[in-house]
Amino acid sequence: MTPTSLIEPAVNGESDLLTPAQPVSALRRHWVFFAAIAAVMLHIADDNFLQPNPGVSPFDHLVSGLVPLGLIGLGAWAYDRVRAGNRALIAFGTGLTGLVVGLVEPISHLGNVGLRNDDYTAVLAAPAGVVLVGLSAVTLWISRRLDDSRKRRYARRTAKGALMAVVMLEIVAIFGFSYVVTHVSRAELQTPHLGTAHENVTLKTSDGLHLKGWYIPSRNGAAVIAFPGRKGPQAHARMLAKNGYGVLLFDRRGEGASDGDGNLLGWGGARDIDAAVDFLKKRADVDPGRIGGIGFSVGGELMLEAAAGNKDIAAVVSEGAGTRVLREQVHEFNGFALVRGFHQMVTLDAGTALFSNTAPPTSLVDLAPRIAPRPVLVIWAPNGGNRETMSTVYADRIGPSAEVWQIDDVKHIRGLQTHPEEYERRVVGFFDRALPAG
Repeated sequence: MTPTSLIEPAVNGESDLLTPAQPVSALRRHWVFFAAIAAVMLHIADDNFLQPNPGVSPFDHLVSGLVPLGLIGLGAWAYDRVRAGNRALIAFGTGLTGLVVGLVEPISHLGNVGLRNDDYTAVLAAPAGVVLVGLSAVTLWISRRLDDSRKRRYARRTAKGALMAVVMLEIVAIFGFSYVVTHVSRAELQTPHLGTAHENVTLKTSDGLHLKGWYIPSRNGAAVIAFPGRKGPQAHARMLAKNGYGVLLFDRRGEGASDGDGNLLGWGGARDIDAAVDFLKKRADVDPGRIGGIGFSVGGELMLEAAAGNKDIAAVVSEGAGTRVLREQVHEFNGFALVRGFHQMVTLDAGTALFSNTAPPTSLVDLAPRIAPRPVLVIWAPNGGNRETMSTVYADRIGPSAEVWQIDDVKHIRGLQTHPEEYERRVVGFFDRALPAG
């Protein structure tokens, strides 16, 4: 082989394997690739190890940090050693990673609290992702095969494009959503509209996080944890406080002013409710045997999980509970729907476990029976626009101590707003019966 043959394009496009003697344009693309992945890796390291959220150490992020960094590093090592099509795939995958990790948190923060901490390295990762996706397209274009007939070339490219689209929609998009689940939470600080005096309080979880909240002192000796957050449950807090109940609201982990990493599916959040119970048990105005909880959507799921493991929660109202993990979803779906969506469920579980450094929680189908014989009121909206059918399954698993209120004409967790008088009568009446004075 003559020296000039090393720099000549192959018959089907650019030479498949990079060599030191390749044209300047190829070497330029080579260095662009490594500069771009360095920006992506910098943000991943910053997010997990250099600037973790308050209350969390780099050691809590070993899985979510080292696995992505290791995979990207492996791709960088292989980049010069593989053919053009695989180089394009490596650049494309790393580019998508850069776009996801570089856009998710900054976009969620810009609208309320502004850029902060690791958001600044994310600003580098996002354009690096764009560059890598573009580099992938360029690599595919200049290395495309030209030695076949046009009909065969177009058929092959159409088939590959269709396969890529399916993989993107069915796997990659779900995996990206798992990053959203673990990196987006309500960051803004809430303003209290509780209609009565309250105290600013701090809870401490079993894993050392500090959670900020508000507490309305009890006038009847009983108290209710309203969960999650300090925004959505405020109307319910006013309703309960009007009827004499103490009410505790707080920012769950990774939300608002609280420490920790957020998780929109609520994985690990039962420890937050346990901390709330410990707080209430020490209050002079609360009878330790008269502590209840009311939860909404994922909060309804977490309230059931917490009650299954904490006997000090004497009564629960769960509104709008659905599913959080694969082991619950296989009970919700069956037949074709289960087969059709199984790979997506597995992908979401795997991605959430990876990015949250947390194993999936135990299925509520298995946990629910442990709540009995304590009373539970399950509220669900079959036409509310959110899948809540598992609420009735959980109630069945609890047994006779669970009652179900089906509201056909409300949106998801909008029972109080739609039927305020009946909601107050049913919910307050339930707590009056379940948490009676001794």
